[in-house]
Amino acid sequence: MIGLIQRVREARVCINDETVGEIGTGLLVLLGVEQGDDAAKAKQLLDKILNYRVFSDENGKMNLNVQQAGGALLVVSQFTLAADTKSGTRASFSRAAPPDLARDLYAHFCQQAAQKIPTQTGQFAADMQVHLCNDGPVTFWLQV
Repeated sequence: MIGLIQRVREARVCINDETVGEIGTGLLVLLGVEQGDDAAKAKQLLDKILNYRVFSDENGKMNLNVQQAGGALLVVSQFTLAADTKSGTRASFSRAAPPDLARDLYAHFCQQAAQKIPTQTGQFAADMQVHLCNDGPVTFWLQV
């Protein structure tokens, strides 16, 4: 399971020009589900994201996690993170989980996140437009 996290001042996701999820300060989480992923990996990734220190403390050092910074999560499914791009000029998605499994794990991840921190979401398999103000910019690729 892959989480591409971006520290944001604000972010929102829209479908057909309608905002379906929006946060202020926090993390935009682009979530990729791969073959072999399960609820245990989802929990492990969520714990890593919630504890990853990407927000500045009073000394300007990245020592605070999203919860300590009073932030929120915006979780957006993105199967393209599971792409194999090692050869050629067209990505292969053979590592991506089948849609039904990916949908279930995405929903599970979001439900678990919402129990711990304010969480907004996109819509699985929708054509979404993601708007963000990346703060820093600070972006990390986390994988479990």
